[in-house]
Amino acid sequence: MSAQAAPFAVLTDIAQRSRSMAAGLPEQQEVVELWNGIGFVLSGQRYVAPMGEVTEILHVPRFTRVPGVRSFLLGAANVRGRLLPLVDLASFFEIPRSSRSQRERRVLVVEQGEIFSGLVVDSVLGMQYFAADSFRETPDGVPDTVRPFVTGGYERNEEVWNVFSAADLVTDERFLDVAQW
Repeated sequence: MSAQAAPFAVLTDIAQRSRSMAAGLPEQQEVVELWNGIGFVLSGQRYVAPMGEVTEILHVPRFTRVPGVRSFLLGAANVRGRLLPLVDLASFFEIPRSSRSQRERRVLVVEQGEIFSGLVVDSVLGMQYFAADSFRETPDGVPDTVRPFVTGGYERNEEVWNVFSAADLVTDERFLDVAQW
């Protein structure tokens, strides 16, 4: 055996012994189908909006108040050259705001056809994943004013996340009618 072949033979022997002693990967017993969305807090409750309904998440931008509109319309903000109406969801639903600070508030940007709107929520909890089989048709504890826009809920760690349909909200007549008179 040449001097060059000896190191190669040693490495080959090590590789063969490693393969024979290696444990296999664990078998995946069950494939769990997942559903995902953007989690947010409104009035101390956890909600999740389907991924396709929220186009962007922003800090609350500087905005200009608009006279003669209902109190839930905070105003309009210039976001990359587009006017974004900002709707305070807690005020719209007439529910108390959670005790979170002004700095934690975020805007869920919804673009549905020609409707471009920003929904101000107490905080955003990022992308959330749920086992599809943990879905509940009628979650408990949803305020009556919010219930028409909740399409069910997902349970995780003994906590229910209500599925909030922003698409249903932005087509609701009460949401679209912002004039005060």
